[in-house]
Amino acid sequence: MKDKVAIITGASSGIGRATALLFAKKGSKVIAVGRNEKELNALRDEVELKIQLADVREITQVEKLVTDTADAFGKIDVLVNAAGIIMNGSIEDTNLDDWDKMMNVNLRSVFFMMQKCVPHLEKTKGNIVNVSSVAGTRAFPNVLAYCVSKAGIDQLTKCAALELAPKNIRVNAVNPGVVVSNLHKRGGMEEERYKEFLENSKKTHPIGRVGEAAEIAELIYFLASKKAAWITGATYAIDGGRAETCAR
Repeated sequence: MKDKVAIITGASSGIGRATALLFAKKGSKVIAVGRNEKELNALRDEVELKIQLADVREITQVEKLVTDTADAFGKIDVLVNAAGIIMNGSIEDTNLDDWDKMMNVNLRSVFFMMQKCVPHLEKTKGNIVNVSSVAGTRAFPNVLAYCVSKAGIDQLTKCAALELAPKNIRVNAVNPGVVVSNLHKRGGMEEERYKEFLENSKKTHPIGRVGEAAEIAELIYFLASKKAAWITGATYAIDGGRAETCAR
């Protein structure tokens, strides 16, 4: 992966940040995309990479990001879609604004990023890795829109993999369980409640613990590398066995 050009969204925190850090340490030319300038600058202080402030919901910003990257580096080899949000809500009380916001960030932006990168990835026989969730394969209460958006990511990954295989572009996804990050706190979960949530998650994940962002980054890196050259259309569970459990 040395000198491969990788666009990584959601790089301000969590899985996106860990992935940008790993790719850069391995010698890739990373464009770390996010909305938190302070956090992006802190990331750049740790490792050599390029930071790009952008909102993945904004069409013009995505178009500029892709064009500027191709112009600056001459190519795009890898796209990692790690930007995502979560909010609580059931079928009865999820309002349309929250529904639209989650779909726009978690699904619509991923589709558009992929679409805009395809012409560049075709030239490099590159690949895409999308960050989905165990919530894309299993149902959980009170996070309706999040679950639907991640199920959409899984199907988007599979359909795109089928369509882009003739162009030698691979498309895969990772489906993490609970991972220590700012995702839930940004979604409104208070600090004390988050600590309780992580503690309870030890019981809901058969391995007996929650995941770390760096562990997810390692799988993303593998899928983006030549070692995974015959893998496409896969949605990889990395969840401590969470997807294998059932309600009791």
